[in-house]
Amino acid sequence: MTGREVLIGVTGGIAAYKTAALVSQLVQAGAGVTVVMTRSATRLIGPKTFEALTGRPVSTHVFGPGGHSHPHIELAQRAEILCIAPATANILAKAACGIADDLLSTILLSFDGPVLMAPAMNCEMWRKPAVQRNVAQVRADGVALIDPEEGYLSCGMIGPGRMADPATIFHAIRQRLETVTA
Repeated sequence: MTGREVLIGVTGGIAAYKTAALVSQLVQAGAGVTVVMTRSATRLIGPKTFEALTGRPVSTHVFGPGGHSHPHIELAQRAEILCIAPATANILAKAACGIADDLLSTILLSFDGPVLMAPAMNCEMWRKPAVQRNVAQVRADGVALIDPEEGYLSCGMIGPGRMADPATIFHAIRQRLETVTA
């Protein structure tokens, strides 16, 4: 993965802490990693964690310094693959409907390469027909989903909804990059 450019989107699910392990694995494998966080994600894990792991600034705002740049275009063009982990019900709905109201959802619409999403949410949320419709739509649109695992959830329930293990996501990214020419 040396020299490959990976863009990681982090949304506001409690599993965001697991994404730090994923980012670390990618960096150790030689990938250049840039992290984009939603506002909700920054309430669960600090951007400084990802900056320390990647050696790069974390992007959180639609407008760059001074409001003059186009970070959604620049970040989308620089990356070879986009992985959103955790992918909350909110980002799945935005992706399914083409809503672009923050930096990550705007990048998602601007990005022209392979997209992976690792959903994570409460099992009751995961089972809702609306969420499953959105899952079906993003899959139909070409997004590869790394299905959530069953197990103990942060809310105390047991069921499907745990974000896939960071190593599983890492391997999915590596496999997808092997099919994309550098």
